[in-house]
Amino acid sequence: MIERDDLRASVSAGILTEAQAVALINLADARKGARESLEPGDEPFELFRGFNEIFIVVGMAILASGWAGVVSLLLFDNLSGLRTLTVFTGLVAAAVLWLLSEYFIRNRRMVAPAIALSVMFAANAFYAFSGGLSEVFMIAQGDNTTVPLPLGLATLALAIYWVRFRVPFALALIALGTFLTLIMVAANAHGSPGTFRDLFLLSADGPFAIITLILGIVVFAIAMAFDMSDPHRVTRRAANGFWLHVVAAPALVNTVALTLLSTGTALSNALLAAVLLVIAIIAIVIDRRSFLIAAIGYTVVLTSTLFKGEGAVFTVLALGAALLFLGARWERIRARLMAAMPAFIPRHRLPPSY
Repeated sequence: MIERDDLRASVSAGILTEAQAVALINLADARKGARESLEPGDEPFELFRGFNEIFIVVGMAILASGWAGVVSLLLFDNLSGLRTLTVFTGLVAAAVLWLLSEYFIRNRRMVAPAIALSVMFAANAFYAFSGGLSEVFMIAQGDNTTVPLPLGLATLALAIYWVRFRVPFALALIALGTFLTLIMVAANAHGSPGTFRDLFLLSADGPFAIITLILGIVVFAIAMAFDMSDPHRVTRRAANGFWLHVVAAPALVNTVALTLLSTGTALSNALLAAVLLVIAIIAIVIDRRSFLIAAIGYTVVLTSTLFKGEGAVFTVLALGAALLFLGARWERIRARLMAAMPAFIPRHRLPPSY
């Protein structure tokens, strides 16, 4: 096993450059952090690395609350200059958040603060753009035509933030921001969706379910591009894929599943079972439990809240049993599926089976 002293010696001997040695050390640390406490074949997942990160996030939340209070007082005392003051305070907050990100993300490489800062930056960007571009009185009267532009610009600002800091969770926020922007544009053009489930039912009025389905396909494709570039799940690209799968699964799976479930016929229930089986096979092959649990979990929530009757009850029961079975036998099932894969499937770009 090569130790760090060996790498230092190789740099001294001219075998490796200092940059190459540092890159090897960083890769080894990433592999250790991602896989050290996992069983073979398990999926890495990390929200924080220690209580100090939680401590810092709590401090950020308190700081943000205090800043929100100060801004509220300023806006209340200067109603005549509301738009200008909103943009100014938004820019000040953006600058502070950017500096904090430089330290806690790029310098300290903390996970939980990175997630918190991404959420705060996204919220602040929307606050600043909406304050400068949207019409508050129109929105209060139910006219949301001025909302898509600031929402889209906030999503673009978050994309720039991701380019700089590469926070995987920010990709999920970008996908959600894109989804909300498109839905708002569609709502302004075709009328707002009648109920929440109209976002998923292909039989509902308006293009909302089509937008949701297309977005799910696009986000899933991007997630797979990240996954296939890092099949051993040792770099940040795997984390990018993880969060994108969490967004893609509800959009992609629930649009099909809830559309079939709403029909309530024996044929639609059989098709639903077939669709979920295919989704399970895809999740096992790409070795993404996050994709499957996000898809089925969200389907269970919507099924339990939006649909009634025996069909919904037995569907939830069957999904729970299926998840338990897959959790217990995941690696054995995956090994057999991978062995049966046709030759044209690029198995070398998928996580190895154990």
